[in-house]
Amino acid sequence: MALPQRERPKAANRWSILVLLALGLMISFVDRTSLSSALADKHFVREFALTSIARGWLNSAVFWSYGLVQMPMGWLVDRYGVKWPYSICFVLWCIAAAATGAVTTLSALIVMRLLIGVAESVVVPATYRYLANNFEETQKGTALGIFSIGGKMGPALGAPIAAWMIVTYSWNVMFIATGLVGLIWLVPWLLTVRNDYPTKEELAAAIHRASSVPLKNLLASPVVWGGLINNFCYSYFAFYCMTWMPAYLVEQRGLSLEKSGLFTFFSFVGIAIVAALAGWGADRIIARGNDAVVVRKCFIVAGFLGGTTVLLGAYAPSLQMALLWNVLSLSLLGLVTANTLALCKLTLIPKQAVGLNTGLQQVATSLAGGVSASLAGGVSASLSGWLLHIGGSYELPLMAIFGFLLVGATSTLVLLQRKWAPKVNDIVPLELARTDAQTSAGVRSEAGE
Repeated sequence: MALPQRERPKAANRWSILVLLALGLMISFVDRTSLSSALADKHFVREFALTSIARGWLNSAVFWSYGLVQMPMGWLVDRYGVKWPYSICFVLWCIAAAATGAVTTLSALIVMRLLIGVAESVVVPATYRYLANNFEETQKGTALGIFSIGGKMGPALGAPIAAWMIVTYSWNVMFIATGLVGLIWLVPWLLTVRNDYPTKEELAAAIHRASSVPLKNLLASPVVWGGLINNFCYSYFAFYCMTWMPAYLVEQRGLSLEKSGLFTFFSFVGIAIVAALAGWGADRIIARGNDAVVVRKCFIVAGFLGGTTVLLGAYAPSLQMALLWNVLSLSLLGLVTANTLALCKLTLIPKQAVGLNTGLQQVATSLAGGVSASLAGGVSASLSGWLLHIGGSYELPLMAIFGFLLVGATSTLVLLQRKWAPKVNDIVPLELARTDAQTSAGVRSEAGE
């Protein structure tokens, strides 16, 4: 006899929870990127004696720890549900973000950033597990478009708010306030989301299902590698904008800290709007009977090519033109956002491996964040800092973005094909797995409960 399935949440409740997930993502990005405004503040830089390379590494610290535990977090939510792992991690990262305002040494600052990265690593695997369980193919683009708004509005709102608080109060107050205010989100989350922590019986079944797509099957799939490349290339540009855009606008284009926050806001509002519309538009085209893979690939390639216009901003002769290309290039990247997420993490991935694959994909995303700082968030944050150091201007960092976006477009065309999706192994029938699990673990039968 098959395991009883918990009822899928009602449609209205599903969309409400999706909005909460988007808000959770927004808060994570506010806490993750508030440092970028502090790094454009001369008092903060002087207090910690930061060089351009040190700023890059500091920007990237959150992404390295974030990437390190992505796969364990994916494994965790595949087996233990979404509600409680997310809740616990949310509290931890908010406290660490607030504590950043109280540190007095560079080493303590780095430790806080590492803790934020570890705790925030639950956000994306948990969200994709929820979407895989509750949304159909013709809803995925729209759902991911809505979810991705949180990731764009985080830096869009966080940059000007953080800049204003630093100028009006201090960088210490900014970190403490942005960290603690986010805790308000926990109230509707705990009240709205049902407890999906599995029983022993359900846990045995989840482990059984996940075993049909082991990690080696994911690593053998060109689709997974294409997704890794796409995530890296997309995130390299996005994380550059989150970590270095305020400093670029202040140092190379001569804007005040407040105005740099405002134009960062415009850029991320632009990508958020385009991402939501592109996800919805792709869903509508697919609903008319068109192939989901082909439709989403067209949007992705167009977005990567549109993003390459960022290089025009580097050579723009006037401030107005530079700001135009700055906003437009990131906005056009929004064509990629929801569609690459849907294609690489849901459409072409077996449902039972969504959490693990998402964790694997997020490793590339967080590495992208770190390079700009040292090698892509990790590489993007650090590599950009190094390129800025050796080039003396932001032209080399922007040329690197141009190259990565072309790589992303090529990867989409070549690797993201249905025939190369991860293989699902044959497994023992669920009824036998259930019986074995009950016998070995002493789980009570349904009749006896």
